Amino acid sequence: MSHENEYTVLRVRVTAKDADTLRALLREARPDVGGRVHEAEDGSLTIDAYVSPEQAEALERDGVTVTTVEDAAAVGRARQAEVGQGDRYAPQDAVPQGLALKVKDA
Repeated sequence: MSHENEYTVLRVRVTAKDADTLRALLREARPDVGGRVHEAEDGSLTIDAYVSPEQAEALERDGVTVTTVEDAAAVGRARQAEVGQGDRYAPQDAVPQGLALKVKDA
């Protein structure tokens, strides 16, 4: 499998010092967020976001820290590699059905 057109999507943990700071960040940067906001005892708020490396850098600002959790695209590619080919439930001698043309492999 060729990865010539690989791209990177990072899962980052965004922590803002307070709700106003987080709302402003989400309104301005509009990152693709996942999950819900978690509030720490000190009042800071944390949410996960899925962004490019450039977007991750752009999220950093006063009152906001961004921590990279993982390369979500690489994890996805690894999970896809685990998926088998074909229909494991079909009998070995099953004849394909449908509108497609039957062709022999060369």
